[in-house]
This record gives sequence, C-alpha cells and structure tokens, in this order.
Amino acid sequence: MHRIPDPEKMSLEEMAKIFGDLSKKGKIKGWGISQATSDQIEKCNSITPLTCVQNEYSMMERMYEKEIKTCEKLGIAFVAFSPMASGFLSGKYNKDSKYEGDDVRRVITRFNKDNVVANQPLLDMLKNFAEKKKCTMAQISLAWMLKKSPVVIPIPGMRTDERIEENLASVNVELSDEEFNQIENELSKIEIHGNRTDKDIVEGLNSLKKLEANLGK
Repeated sequence: MHRIPDPEKMSLEEMAKIFGDLSKKGKIKGWGISQATSDQIEKCNSITPLTCVQNEYSMMERMYEKEIKTCEKLGIAFVAFSPMASGFLSGKYNKDSKYEGDDVRRVITRFNKDNVVANQPLLDMLKNFAEKKKCTMAQISLAWMLKKSPVVIPIPGMRTDERIEENLASVNVELSDEEFNQIENELSKIEIHGNRTDKDIVEGLNSLKKLEANLGK
C-alpha cells in the first residue's frame, strides 16, 4: 500500500486484515505499507505481520529515524525510497540547473535556487568525505545508509548504465564506526532547507500543467 488510507474510508485494521486474508489464500507472500509512522507500523504488524515498510529516507529527509528502529525491533525491512533526495545528494545539480516537463524537481522546494544555496553545507560535507574515501558523493550517501541499519534497503533511481555501476559500487565503500559517527555528527549540525511532500508534488505539477496549457493557448 503506497500510502496509508483515509481513515474515513478504511481503517488500518481493515487494511491489515484484507492482506492477511490474501496471504492465507496464497494470493500473496508478503505485504508492506508506505510513509507510515511507528504506531501505524506496530498496529498493522500486530494483525498481519509486515514484510516491509517503504518510507522516504536520505541525508536530507531523516524524519523516519524512529521508524527504522521500530522495523529493527519487529524484524521488518525498511525500504528507503529517494535515498539520493531526487539526485540532490549526487552533487550534480546547482542553483542554475533547469528542470523541464514532468520532472518532479520543478516542484520539490529543496531545488529552489535559494534552498540549493542554503543546503550547500550538506554537499560540502559529502564532497569532503568522498574525497577522503576516493569515491563519489552518491556512494558516500548510500554507504552511510547501508551502515545505518541492517534492515535498511535503499532503492536509488538509475536511468543510465553509469549510474547503475556507480550505485552498485557503493557496497564497496566501507565506513568505519568512527567515520559513520563523524557523518552523523555533521548531519546533526546541518539545517536542511526545503522538502518534498506528496501533496506539494501533486499540487505543484497540476499547477504547472495548467499554466503550460494556458500558455499553449
């Protein structure tokens, strides 16, 4: 379930029971929920054991740290989507980068020019560690996530062979406990500007489509 249902239409208990019935009938082997809180994870899991939880998580979006601990406790995989923060953590974009068409970065506020500049300390930190480890910034981001917890599984988007090879090679970047703690310490000092929410993306893209349609007329 890619999002928690509207409680006025379906409760968490009802949803979990449906997947439990499907499992008993042999229709599915496992199930998961997305963008869920610890309380929601525990409630669903108590009815029908969860296989995985898919929440957004990256160096820029760390609001689900508690949920990672919950998944560790319950033995549930935590699938981290957008681990590269829509590419921001690769260091390949700057305040002058342009985004066209249905590229969601057009409406994700962290890609606003002012926020790109304000978030430079995060990129500087990543670049510093990447140079020390002789790897890319993207690989440091993924190596940090893999070190974070054994239940965390990042799923970075990859559109080219080069990106596939780069991301897969992140498993060869080993962070020591000291290096990991240094990164954690630096992250705790950095304020992140801008964010990404489903509501903002949907509303933003709809507004852009209407504007472009009107301009086309």
